[in-house]
Amino acid sequence: MKKNIILLLLFSVGFAMAQTQKDSTTTYKKRVLETTEVDFLMSYYSQKGNHASVTGGIGDEKLTDITPTFVVAIPLNTDEVLTVDAGISAYTSASSSNLDPFDASGASGGGYDDDDDDGGGTTSSVTGSPWIASSGASASDVWGSINLNYSHSSDDRNSIWSVNAGFAAEYDYTSVGFGGGYTKLFNNQNTELSIKGQVYLDTWSPKYPTEIDSYNEANENLNNGFFANINILNQAGQVIDKNGTQVWSPFNTTLIQDKARNTYSLSLSWSQVLTRNAQFSLFLDVVQQQGWLANPMQRVYFADRDNYYVGNAASIPNYTTPQNTDVFQLADDIERLPDTRFKIPIGARFNYFINESIALRTYYRYYFDDWGVNSHTASIELPIKLGESKFTLNPTYRFYNQTAADYFAPFETHVSTSAFYTSDYDLSKFNSHQYGLGLRYTDVFTKFKILGFGLKSFDLKYSFYDRSDGLTAGIISAGFKFILD
Repeated sequence: MKKNIILLLLFSVGFAMAQTQKDSTTTYKKRVLETTEVDFLMSYYSQKGNHASVTGGIGDEKLTDITPTFVVAIPLNTDEVLTVDAGISAYTSASSSNLDPFDASGASGGGYDDDDDDGGGTTSSVTGSPWIASSGASASDVWGSINLNYSHSSDDRNSIWSVNAGFAAEYDYTSVGFGGGYTKLFNNQNTELSIKGQVYLDTWSPKYPTEIDSYNEANENLNNGFFANINILNQAGQVIDKNGTQVWSPFNTTLIQDKARNTYSLSLSWSQVLTRNAQFSLFLDVVQQQGWLANPMQRVYFADRDNYYVGNAASIPNYTTPQNTDVFQLADDIERLPDTRFKIPIGARFNYFINESIALRTYYRYYFDDWGVNSHTASIELPIKLGESKFTLNPTYRFYNQTAADYFAPFETHVSTSAFYTSDYDLSKFNSHQYGLGLRYTDVFTKFKILGFGLKSFDLKYSFYDRSDGLTAGIISAGFKFILD
């Protein structure tokens, strides 16, 4: 009996020691994320150009965009992190406003009109121009999104898997996305392999150019609806007989029937620490899109069809210049593109730590797709620590060029016998340069506090973008990272 008691005591002590050791291991295992982190990001973007896609490849491209975003990373326990990313994008767009170019004169009484009782306007009051922003409903919009990401790390921190889901919506579009990924680290975490899959199931709430939409609503009768009290002019500036044989009509009255636009992507990456100072990585994406891939807001004009206008006949000779302020050419059709697109970007990064004050970051990507677009992107960053301070200066440069898509042509150079066509200059041949300068403040001790959060870092950056087709843009962005003390 005494022997049994001694054995029981020894077993109990051994179990207690083992449990203590286990608890100790659990207690002192380094957490993936020590405390909650909050990033607040804000940017202001402004551009100007003269190739507006909504008006067929000519017109004012002025656009402004403000994007406040919050990213909150929450440690659920030692191994798991939940990240919530929520933001909005509030923009105004001269190009988009001309979905209804006649709204500034009150012709259609409020931008996009989706009922069938258009009263039209008086002949003298109805004008429009691709060079003048309208005041219709599509002149501005707010895009909003929220994304959730959950990640779990193994005990040895050599394996990480994650899942994510998100939702976004704007004026004419909604998007639901979800995906997951897995990362494996080898060689004392000097080698990293990652795979990620993502699916976006998007839906159009299509908005069409006013003249095409109104024509369909009026059962293709120019004496009803929006056009009832409006003169239509030919190329010579003469008022046409709406009951005659030489009249305006859209080339194709069939609009979006399949409102889906789905994207499936697979991403692979490999990263290797080469030396104490150098790191190299490769990445490859495979992307498949299907559904309605064209933008129903964007007009196309054909070289082999007669031109018709609404507005001031005297301005027709100046139509393609900013001197035209009061005449608008009626569209031949909306942009039409294939219902599938296959994309492959492949690239590399090389980062080198030169010394305690200077680092070098380089990036290159080659892209191609089955629409005929091929592109090269190269960028370089040179972060420079300013002495013993907490500030880092970061000059950047990015170069990009691409070939034109097979279906692109400028304003009024497409022909109606083509199956697909667009005059969106994002699909044209061009090159661009982007110059940037950033300033970063870092304080690992988070001495500055706000509501229990310590400021860990602050970033401020300005970039200037210059594209060979005349588009220029500037963006200023700021980011604050706080951690919960």
